[in-house]
Amino acid sequence: MSKGILVFIEHKAGALNKTSLEAIAAAQKLAGDTGQQITAVVPGSGVDSLAQEIAAYDLAKVIKVDHALLADYTPDAYAEAMEQVIRASNPHYVVLSHTYLVRDFAPKLAARFGKGLISDCIRMNTEGDKTVFTRRIFLGKLDADVVSDGEPPTFVTFQSGAFRGDQAVKGNDCPVESMPVEVGEVRMKPEPPFQETKQAVDLSKAHVIVAVGRGIKSKDNIGLAEKLAEALGGDLAASRPICDAEWLPIDRQIGSSGQTVAPKLYIAIGISGAIQHLVGMKNSQTIVAINKDPEAPIFDIADYGIVGDLFEAVPVLTEEIRKLKS
Repeated sequence: MSKGILVFIEHKAGALNKTSLEAIAAAQKLAGDTGQQITAVVPGSGVDSLAQEIAAYDLAKVIKVDHALLADYTPDAYAEAMEQVIRASNPHYVVLSHTYLVRDFAPKLAARFGKGLISDCIRMNTEGDKTVFTRRIFLGKLDADVVSDGEPPTFVTFQSGAFRGDQAVKGNDCPVESMPVEVGEVRMKPEPPFQETKQAVDLSKAHVIVAVGRGIKSKDNIGLAEKLAEALGGDLAASRPICDAEWLPIDRQIGSSGQTVAPKLYIAIGISGAIQHLVGMKNSQTIVAINKDPEAPIFDIADYGIVGDLFEAVPVLTEEIRKLKS
């Protein structure tokens, strides 16, 4: 009989991907609702220290899968190793974070069990013996509730920001077990890791983001938002029209065709709130919107709103923040 929850831990060269802590938080929520225990699996090569780091969380145990062919990610090797772990542990749920790496190998892994992948979920709710997973469809215009009615395991990925990494509960160090796996032919040869340009920025790691939209009117006015971001110790971002106009580089774009973020604070300046932008930032912990249009969709999801001229509001807000920090 299937039981338990298996959570996949993603890392790069031994450095934990923070979304893995979000996956642990999701698994802990699922465990609380279903009364099942959680096992974390750490694939790789030379991952002893990472496995011990994960063991500090409130889990039943950590499975360390160490193999030379797992040193560099390939979908062949990861799918084969994870398949063996899943068949050995026989979990009811397999929980992963919805990263580019997971998107690459998780469908292949689920297919080996004749299962689909419930992907990019934003929340879940357990009713009786059924867990309902909710994911957004049609660029976030609709929410779809999905229930797996087949035999376990159920494969599910959670959108970045659906759970917070700091919600992952720590406990007493749980046992760390090694599981040997056999990895056969790997058809891909990993190339050197992609090197971002010096200008590139990973906004998913930012705690504070100040984003600008069409309402800023001119490239020359972006300095207003830059000063506010500087006062808050945050990063500058933008909606797609700003990047299309080349007022800011493309790596600053938030939305369905840009980055997905979930900072502690997101300030939207002159952004109306098109659905393509909202899907990239609506999981932010606190959203502040500044827009002269009281009917702007951004106010539907904002925690705080300023209806007014951003050219008046932003300098005052910046100055007041500077006073508080001085």
